Amino acid sequence: MIAGVDEAGRGSVLGPLAIAGIALNKEDLPKLKELGVKDSKMLTPKKREELAVELKKLAQHYHVVLLRPAEIDVVVESKIKLHKLNRLEAIEMAKILSILKPNTAYVDASDINANRFGEHIAENLDFDLEIISEHKADITYPIVSAASILAKVERDKAIAKLKRKHGEIGCGYPSDQKTVNFLKKCIKNGGIYPDCVRKSWKTAKRIKNQEDSKQQKLM
Repeated sequence: MIAGVDEAGRGSVLGPLAIAGIALNKEDLPKLKELGVKDSKMLTPKKREELAVELKKLAQHYHVVLLRPAEIDVVVESKIKLHKLNRLEAIEMAKILSILKPNTAYVDASDINANRFGEHIAENLDFDLEIISEHKADITYPIVSAASILAKVERDKAIAKLKRKHGEIGCGYPSDQKTVNFLKKCIKNGGIYPDCVRKSWKTAKRIKNQEDSKQQKLM
């Protein structure tokens, strides 16, 4: 079996980080191109959802993990280098691969050093596995594109659920003004962020400091 692993939501200041893995029999790999599988960022939300259904039918195994903002904050704020976000992703990808049990795995490397990222994954496995760790693997390898689609669909579902609870929050990324406005509103109204916010992110810290300063000046 051949597996692909990728994530969605790494740079977001809101919501979970989704990591997905999918495993197919080698002879089924050509079917990914026939389905029109490509990097999730190049597909519409509707197309991603349609493909996710087909991919789950085609897959021998698949697994998705959603890491909560609190889990991410713990490692980002940690002073121990081994517990930073890249290492957390490697550990979670290893857990997924342990479930899929493929012969070969292609992963989209988060670390600037792609080989090191693959080594970190291997360190957390208790079985032999060929790991091909590359940057932009979600563009190069359809099996990784498939994983990126599953991750993105689950991440989008999580964001939609947060919107039903909190109202307009944007897409969750710091570049989205709707997301920035939501963060400002949280601090203005209650002085604290809800659990869906990654409080360790620079954007979240900057907005909190700015809004706190404004409140102090009004006192």
